[in-house]
Amino acid sequence: MRFTKEERIVSQKLIDSLFGGKSSHSVAAFPLRAVYMTLPSVAESVPTETRRKMPNVQVLISVPKKHLHHAVERNRVKRQLREAYRCHKELLTNAVGADRLMAVAFIWQSNQIMPSAQVDSRLYGLLKRIAKSI
Repeated sequence: MRFTKEERIVSQKLIDSLFGGKSSHSVAAFPLRAVYMTLPSVAESVPTETRRKMPNVQVLISVPKKHLHHAVERNRVKRQLREAYRCHKELLTNAVGADRLMAVAFIWQSNQIMPSAQVDSRLYGLLKRIAKSI
């Protein structure tokens, strides 16, 4: 499975509603924090061919400069998170279903780089907890 561009959150309105909205929830598993919200279903006004291309889960990955000062470190952590999400994204897509949409932001909270296996296991645990709460 791939992690395509359509699966990334690029809309500033969606980001603002994710972090500022009352309908969003937060789950933490150090060194990660996930902020997620379920969105209304796809509008009927959207053409059918566009609806097929839209994924039902969109993701934002954030590694703040406050925690990792060097760009090389931030880029490594983002690569680790993208790969871990790509491997386990079926947990969320199956839980959400085809009729609903979900936005998820993963935020790095540690001052250190962690091994990929540990990042993978923590992200897997977060995804299981989010899928269970839906």
